[in-house]
Amino acid sequence: MSGDTKLKPDDVHRLIRDALVRSNTSEKNAASVADALLAAELAGQSGHGLRRVGSYAAQAACGKVDGHAEASLTQHRPGSALVDAANGFAYPAIDLAREWLVDVTADQGIAIAGITRSHHCGVAGVIVEALAKSNLVGLLFANTPAAMAPWGSTTPLFGTNPIAFSVPVAGGDPVTVDISLSRVARGKIMAANQRGEAIPEGWAFDAKGAPTADAKAALAGTMAPLGDAKGTVLALMVELMCAGLTGANYSYEQSSFLNAEGNPPGAGQTLIAIDPDAFGVDGRGRFAMMAQMIGSSDGARLPGRRRQQIGRDLQRDGIPVDPGLLLEIKSIGMWAPDNSSRYHSPPSGS
Repeated sequence: MSGDTKLKPDDVHRLIRDALVRSNTSEKNAASVADALLAAELAGQSGHGLRRVGSYAAQAACGKVDGHAEASLTQHRPGSALVDAANGFAYPAIDLAREWLVDVTADQGIAIAGITRSHHCGVAGVIVEALAKSNLVGLLFANTPAAMAPWGSTTPLFGTNPIAFSVPVAGGDPVTVDISLSRVARGKIMAANQRGEAIPEGWAFDAKGAPTADAKAALAGTMAPLGDAKGTVLALMVELMCAGLTGANYSYEQSSFLNAEGNPPGAGQTLIAIDPDAFGVDGRGRFAMMAQMIGSSDGARLPGRRRQQIGRDLQRDGIPVDPGLLLEIKSIGMWAPDNSSRYHSPPSGS
């Protein structure tokens, strides 16, 4: 947008971190969240970046998210560990899991880390690509608050439940796959509802399970899964991988990631790391062969390449920020008249 303010990445990081610190979050945790939200902006996923700061801050301020939580890791097997996010933000727990995975996979060849009592994990592709940049194959399963029903039902049991995968490529950027299991992001329907616009049929169902073009009815119903029945089977797989395995809440047990109402969501994530040379084969070289074949095919594009180029452009040119959003974030924690003001969020609607 031509009216946007462009900020350097360091300034965006500071903006996020300071708003969270003013909202009852420790410096360490605020920095971890800022790392993740900045990475989302650099991936061109602003809906998981600066636009999350207000809701994150409100949840930390009221205690729905414990901004001072200390994530802890318990190793149960040589190649498996459970990280307790302690009802704090997901990102410090993910940082801890990733550090452990990098260390253990060097010896084990493969390792798995589950995360319980967690929260929104942002752009899943960013998480696995960090493992790929450490020369590991990365897999992530994550569940989210219920928005999809089992095929044929009208009761939402599954979240949009992202799956992400990234591999290191010899001589090039990682190949990264990042998909949610709903046909479109729920945020697109929310935006259409705010604008009073219809949505294309096939995006969602109303509360009775009928396809709808009415955004308001869609929000009261369920999301259409990617690939119809196949998408709900994959969503079930994610639920079992990241909540059944870890003891985290299933999607239908979770409160919203988007507001300060209710109990902590208690979401789950599971990360798997694999040494690309675990079978005595030059995995990175083999991955490069396939990447080269796809990249040289007319009209084809490797997954992740567009996002990687967006990141390089934004690093160079600055990150565009809507002036109203910038003012809103700067105002977080400044509204209470007493000395506890740094623990308060802006008034509703600001």
